[in-house]
Amino acid sequence: MANSSIRLLNLPSGRLSLRVAEAGEGRSYLLLHGGAGPRSMQALFDALAATGKAILPTHPGFEGEDRPDWLSSVQQLAECYVALLEEMNLGDVTIVGNSVGGWIAAEMGLLRSPRVGRIVLINAVGIDADVSGNPIVDPMAVSSERRAALAFHDPERFAIAPKDPAGLAAMADNQRTLYTYAGEPFMHDPTLRSRLADLSLPTLILWGESDGIVDVEYGRRYAAAICGSRFKIIAQAGHFPQIERLGDVQRHIAAFGSLCA
Repeated sequence: MANSSIRLLNLPSGRLSLRVAEAGEGRSYLLLHGGAGPRSMQALFDALAATGKAILPTHPGFEGEDRPDWLSSVQQLAECYVALLEEMNLGDVTIVGNSVGGWIAAEMGLLRSPRVGRIVLINAVGIDADVSGNPIVDPMAVSSERRAALAFHDPERFAIAPKDPAGLAAMADNQRTLYTYAGEPFMHDPTLRSRLADLSLPTLILWGESDGIVDVEYGRRYAAAICGSRFKIIAQAGHFPQIERLGDVQRHIAAFGSLCA
């Protein structure tokens, strides 16, 4: 059963209260969610907790959690999560990030923490889009129906959008927090793609074939920027393969962990 607690981190910029869910024992997995919030990683959290130790923080500002004014960038989030690994005294951690969570994972890898063993990027954002290709789509700038079609291979089965006022307000608050961290320039850092050449950790990149937010070619460019990375396409999945094809994602992560052991 998952345990949710508040971890207190003392950082150079200030003190941070971080809500963290933990479950399981064994190899450690730090799961980092994107703009859809921690619920988008819940099924993968449960699956990884069955064989290892799964850790799922809620980014400050999401789901009503406090966000201090000094915390306003993806790079700062990466520093916070490296500090979390230090506070928890974990080693050989596999970081698994989806969407903006993948960007945070990449930035953590570039910080060269000895506590990180490998990273898994699932439909990550963070690099600039190819000027001759498709731009990064802002899902909140389109209708709910179009958003579902962009994000899911099978939206009728998997897309769940809040309809009650409280749920809609929470989603809007999450998006405002997301834009604080990564809204300008939108969902990328112009320097990240070149900096990824310095990422030396074993890296697995998983990409939902039907993603309409950041397409497969964007994923290939991400993989090309990281020397030695492994790139796997997940069929019948969109921006959230861990929701639509959980078993496939879990098997790829397990095989990657065995390969890099």
